[in-house]
Amino acid sequence: MDRRTFLAWSTHLAALSATALIPPDLPHAAAWAGLRPRLRRSSSPAAIPRVDARVVNLPHKDTHFTMPVTGSLSDWQVRAAHLRRQILCAAGLYPMPEKTRLNPQIFGRIDRADYSVEKVYIETLPRYYLCGNLYRPRGRTGPFPGVLSPHGHWHYGRLEHTSLVSVPARCINLARQGYVVFSYDMVGYTDTLQTPHAFGDEEEQLWSFGPFALQLWNSIRSVDFLQSLPDVDEQRIAVTGASGGGTQTFFLAAVDDRVTCAAPVVMISAIMQGGSPCENAPGLRLGTFNVEIAATIAPRPMLIVSATGDRTKSTPEVEFPAIRSIYALYGKASLVETVQVDAPHNYNQQAREAVYRFFGKHMLGDHDPANFAERPGRPEHLRNMLVWSGRSLPEKALSFEGVRNAWIEMGAGQTARIVERELVKERLVLVLAAEWPRRVISGVEGHQLVLSREGRGDRVVCLRVGDGVPDTIVVHDGGAEEASKSTEVDALVRSRRAVLLVTAFRTDTSVPPRPTTRYFTTFNKTDDAERVQDILTAIAFLRQQGAKDVRVTGLGKAAVWTLFAAAVAKAPVRWTGDLGRFTGSDRDFVGSFFVPGIQRIGGLKAALALVQ
Repeated sequence: MDRRTFLAWSTHLAALSATALIPPDLPHAAAWAGLRPRLRRSSSPAAIPRVDARVVNLPHKDTHFTMPVTGSLSDWQVRAAHLRRQILCAAGLYPMPEKTRLNPQIFGRIDRADYSVEKVYIETLPRYYLCGNLYRPRGRTGPFPGVLSPHGHWHYGRLEHTSLVSVPARCINLARQGYVVFSYDMVGYTDTLQTPHAFGDEEEQLWSFGPFALQLWNSIRSVDFLQSLPDVDEQRIAVTGASGGGTQTFFLAAVDDRVTCAAPVVMISAIMQGGSPCENAPGLRLGTFNVEIAATIAPRPMLIVSATGDRTKSTPEVEFPAIRSIYALYGKASLVETVQVDAPHNYNQQAREAVYRFFGKHMLGDHDPANFAERPGRPEHLRNMLVWSGRSLPEKALSFEGVRNAWIEMGAGQTARIVERELVKERLVLVLAAEWPRRVISGVEGHQLVLSREGRGDRVVCLRVGDGVPDTIVVHDGGAEEASKSTEVDALVRSRRAVLLVTAFRTDTSVPPRPTTRYFTTFNKTDDAERVQDILTAIAFLRQQGAKDVRVTGLGKAAVWTLFAAAVAKAPVRWTGDLGRFTGSDRDFVGSFFVPGIQRIGGLKAALALVQ
């Protein structure tokens, strides 16, 4: 190569914000031996971290989170809409599946002086029964507001009756005050026993089947049930619960705007996000936490109840002001209130009376606190409250395996009916939590090109081979060094193509393993999802550099990574790859591309349809 050519080539590289050189063991390295100048580093090296943020300081259920700053109401509304989609997607409910008949059975009525109580079971899925009790006012004329009463992780579930927590006491008093109240089970509690409370192995996670998903579905169907009752005003639906029931309260209100008033108790915390499987699902809190999620209820009325003796002790000073700031964007700061009781984790009489007053004001139009003092009430004997006391489940009730299969069939059937290309892509983007970077930062470290998304703290190490702006990305499951030795890359370079070799997330053995915690995937993407992100970042970088027709190919397991990256890329991408024995089965996904929810939204078929 003559000096003029060499200088022209070096000038072109400087025009690119970054580049990288061929490793010395590349099969065709001798042919490019003259193209190894020492390249200048990025003009802003501090922007690219020395350690990938995705392997250090990872969020978990006990992380101390901080509410992000929101600039305007329109910014918040965009963010809130995304959070709702994320929650529903984590539950396998985006978009909402077709709802089957509830076939409600209401029986065993007990009449007291000013209220009645009945046993209830409904089919939230065909032959899967959600059970509970229905409390109604007596001596009043309806229609009445409806209240959903999810319970927490108390030993007796919806029938817990102690000084710290009495679910029957709150239901009785709410009925006396003029509400129809449905007190229903968590999955695996009391009468709702067709599944345990904890389940969701890796194959079930592929289909978004777990206690959080099933429980949120049950809550949504419980709204349907309340609204179907002739004595309920369907425009006035409230929800309140404590602990795990508090979690259900704000998640239900976040995703279902039929809920017009909410009172989550002892669960709005920036330092604890819930410790039960029914409060955590893969993908549920990626980039968010309970305080921000609860804020999506704005501007509907909400009372936040906390306790001095649990991890909501700072709610009045920390979490409540953060949520009130969102209500203030709507000009509705007065519609969110907070009360703290001096007690351990609870839903005691003081907390209940605070909720009665709040609901009375917003649901009944009654602003007189004197009308909402709790009156004593004696819970009924368990045999008079338990749905299956003295009877068996219906003959064709599903086993656990049957419930799982029904859930999978519901998701697969819905997916088969979705033909809108943009919706297919949107669901895939949500499951992968994939981001098309607004700006990719680049820098040179030795012979490596390093990419990073602005503000994300990630590192994508690449090698660049060939002259000019690369238009081809090659990813090997062993990293860029392994890709450089492949016959595929050799052929590309010999055909005078410029190629970017990407070391996808944690395919470099020098990268440390990620510390895992309980519910890790609730807060963090899987390695495979992060690999898709790295490929997307590389595609966006090439587009940023002026490449108009980007080609992506994957070698080995990376064929699947590149396929899904091409499927969700915002810019047109030509994908090639040999999937080998990867046929898209559950076993294939668990072994080679583990992303919870991926089968629920169409799996391999969806990705292939998007790259055609």
